[in-house]
Amino acid sequence: MRRTLPVLALLALMPAPLWAEAATPETAETSVPAPHITVSTLHLRPMRDVIIASGLIGAVEQVQVAPLVEGQQIEALLADVGDLVTKGQVLARLSTSSLLLQKAQLTASFAAARAGISQVEAQAVEAQAAADEANRVNARTEALLAQGTYSQANADKANAAAISANSRVAVTAQGLESARANLALVKAQLDNVDLQLARTEVKAPVAGEITARNAQVGSIASAAGQPMFSLIRESALELRADVAEGDVLRLQPGQTVDLHLAGDHAVRQGTVRLVEPSIDLATRMGRVRIAIVDAAGVRPGMYAMAEVLVAERQALAAPVTALGIGPDGPTVLQVTDATARLVTVETGIRQGGWVEISKGLTEDAQVVTKAGAFVRDGDRITPVQAKE
Repeated sequence: MRRTLPVLALLALMPAPLWAEAATPETAETSVPAPHITVSTLHLRPMRDVIIASGLIGAVEQVQVAPLVEGQQIEALLADVGDLVTKGQVLARLSTSSLLLQKAQLTASFAAARAGISQVEAQAVEAQAAADEANRVNARTEALLAQGTYSQANADKANAAAISANSRVAVTAQGLESARANLALVKAQLDNVDLQLARTEVKAPVAGEITARNAQVGSIASAAGQPMFSLIRESALELRADVAEGDVLRLQPGQTVDLHLAGDHAVRQGTVRLVEPSIDLATRMGRVRIAIVDAAGVRPGMYAMAEVLVAERQALAAPVTALGIGPDGPTVLQVTDATARLVTVETGIRQGGWVEISKGLTEDAQVVTKAGAFVRDGDRITPVQAKE
């Protein structure tokens, strides 16, 4: 009968496996290969700090045109929505029939007032002549009375006549002033009618593009309701965009902006015109007003997205995935002599998948592309250059 060795005996006769030798502390570091880890080399690259905002297009200044003369019928409309008008261009004409009748009446009153002044002036001359004669008679009678050749009664009569004549001079002088004031009043009324006649031509106060026309031929002009016309001053449009509260302080007037309009494949240019000083309490958003450089084809009410350029420079950049968070701020794993070392850095602009390293590393330094990917401070690795 064939005899077999026990299993344990067979195992004892077999040679020791290779992993048993590698597991010893003396040979572990040299026998186990370092893991292959992707690393990125830091280089200078153009970085742009951009704030994204969005909103609706509106007019920089909306001008309302209302009639300056009320109660007159609209006879003609000479402009329509979409027309480009110049400053002073006639947009509508109002009826002038009642004003012309009023002017005719005032013209007659003006002529009568001038004639009245002539009459009062003649009366004043006559009164002055009578007063001069009465004063001379009074003077003679006083002289005769002093000589004793004239009675006191006649002297008193001459004195009373002089006083009465002088009073008539004063009255006629006041009448002349009243007549002249009446003439000035009629002249002012006549000038007012002329002004109203000139205002029956409703003119554009500024140059721009008409966006609304509420007037209708035959209706009565009134400034109490809707304006007759609305226009955009100088056809200037702007984007009123909402921005995050944290980005408001980085915005300044004059910054350049790339505008992307819905349905428009071309990128339009703009500049920051105004940063509003308040934050919306409900949405916690700020608002920036961006003037559009070329507004051809742009319409108020359109939706647009803006990229506000805050800063642009050549900067040392690393992949965003290389960043970690430490107690002292952002960190990266720098690879030196195949060993990963934790380094605290300062960051700046973020663009796409890159972040600016403003402090902590130098150019051509290598960092682990994905921080925390099975690599810790002090680990030995086999660097594999990342493809950019």
